[in-house]
Amino acid sequence: TGAVTLLVLGSDSRSGKANKALGGGDSGGARSDTAMVVHIDAGRTSATVVSIPRDTLVTRPSCPLPSGGSTPVAHGVMFNTAYEVGGPVCAVKTVESLTGVRMDHYVEVDFSGFARLVDALGGVTVTTDQDIDDDHSHLHLAAGTHHLDGTTALALARTRHGIGDGSDLGRIGLQQTLVKALLDQIAHAGLLTDPARLYRVADALTAGLTTDTGLDSLGELTRLGRSLEGLGSDAVTTVTMPVVTAPSDPNRVVAKEPQARRLWQSLR
Repeated sequence: TGAVTLLVLGSDSRSGKANKALGGGDSGGARSDTAMVVHIDAGRTSATVVSIPRDTLVTRPSCPLPSGGSTPVAHGVMFNTAYEVGGPVCAVKTVESLTGVRMDHYVEVDFSGFARLVDALGGVTVTTDQDIDDDHSHLHLAAGTHHLDGTTALALARTRHGIGDGSDLGRIGLQQTLVKALLDQIAHAGLLTDPARLYRVADALTAGLTTDTGLDSLGELTRLGRSLEGLGSDAVTTVTMPVVTAPSDPNRVVAKEPQARRLWQSLR
């Protein structure tokens, strides 16, 4: 029941038939298009979810490579390159360097894993305050309340061209709405109070999840899930790391100080 911090990444990998069908486009490489630091307070009754924009320019630390050796330190590079060049280990190191917060666990969800999660929960209900028309994500949704299946919810999580200024910041807002909607659906379905069903859902998700060794079994995943039984969406605060336009590139952002530093300090 102690405090725990997880790095949750959404990978845009097209590896595998299901991911390629859902993602479309180029099947080469993989990046962390979604990054959330999830800090669950002691007692597991409240939490803070902090989104890190993928276009944030950061200093990427040296990271070990699976083939041996390590990557050099890189300054002023996009945040999501950490995963691209060094996988989960580099993503975690980069987040810890950026935030000063230790990550207790790591969870990576790919396209098919997210869609399966939503479908396993019986869909998810979201409300949008504007029409969404995004040919890139193939999502066309009128303003209002909708019950989405896994494929449509994934399209919503990936949408950015059809809202706001088309930047990643607009997409983050939709993803945070989805996080709370998923928590509401989990509570409505009684998933965390039904160990047998929780185990079945976790089993269905494993093909689309990559975790650290502390969560790499169904027993560990379901144990973490059951510990969150008292965590409702109204006790979850969703925020985005404060950023400003990067002086070197109007299409990139950098952490806004001292606001970003104060946010991360509050989670230590």
